[in-house]
Amino acid sequence: MKLLITGGAGFIGSAVVRQAIARGHQVVNLDALTYAACLDNVASVSDHPNYAFEHVNICDGPALETVLDRHAPDAVLHLAAESHVDRSIDGPGAFIDTNVIGTYTLLQAARGYWEGRNRPETFRFLHVSTDEVFGSLGDTGMFVEDTPYDPRSPYSASKAASDHLVRAWYHTYGLPVLLTNCSNNYGPYHFPEKLIPVVILRALAGDPIPIYGAGENIRDWLFVEDHADALLTVVDKGTLGDSYNIGGENEARNIDLVRMICAILDQMRPGPAPYADQITFVTDRPGHDMRYAIDPTHIRETLGWRPSVTLEQGLEKTVRWYLDNEAWWRALQDRDGVGARLGTQA
Repeated sequence: MKLLITGGAGFIGSAVVRQAIARGHQVVNLDALTYAACLDNVASVSDHPNYAFEHVNICDGPALETVLDRHAPDAVLHLAAESHVDRSIDGPGAFIDTNVIGTYTLLQAARGYWEGRNRPETFRFLHVSTDEVFGSLGDTGMFVEDTPYDPRSPYSASKAASDHLVRAWYHTYGLPVLLTNCSNNYGPYHFPEKLIPVVILRALAGDPIPIYGAGENIRDWLFVEDHADALLTVVDKGTLGDSYNIGGENEARNIDLVRMICAILDQMRPGPAPYADQITFVTDRPGHDMRYAIDPTHIRETLGWRPSVTLEQGLEKTVRWYLDNEAWWRALQDRDGVGARLGTQA
């Protein structure tokens, strides 16, 4: 297949690009190269004959039409998005522009491309979203595909809006779409503003490791390579119009997750004192959802997919990668907002 992957220089998108190339697919990586994108993420495949890069913003309709006509992809995998909740609190406009307007623009371009080629039955449009659109869970229960939407942050609201647009283009125009909603991703090449890389890098620097509130918030953690595998499975075998919840089956409280990372660092790069001594509790994020948990039964029973990496295994792989790739994260330290506390303006 020839795949057009939006946001392919980002964290999750680059994992999909690398894995798709490894599986023999042709890949067109379309990315605007905003602050969180990094072409080093795809350096290992940049010279591959099946790889091409297009520096295009998904809000640029004419440019999207040109790219689609030039490359004639069999499927579009839409991963381009603003995704950091804290940034969405301080600057929601960028999230509306990219996640809502950008998705609309891409849908229109894909629709025009698909209709212009007499609606090929093999074409697919995969929209990648988040479990945060479902809101916050209590102590029990899990998100399923038909859980009512209840977004609580500008980020999750913008992703919910984009999900609704994708479903509308399926029902109204017949565009052959697929949707996925994933739990929290982690792994190599994670931009150093999210929890796990922040913990690793602050620990190594000897700085305080910030934990929002009491650290009781619970997330389901999905190793990024598992997520990439799931997305390629969905685009290959998924039922048109269907949605698939992709979870890691690895729930953990934030405080427990941070202590696990500190313990791994104690083993891999011992310091003068346990890294957990650096843990510091800070004022909580406004509107911080208490718990997310994905029920992956649907994708397991219909497509035969389930995660292959446990949280312990994934964290060890991730910590080792950051220790071995200091040049990668050092180069990102001066980017806007890295190392600063965001999301306090509310």
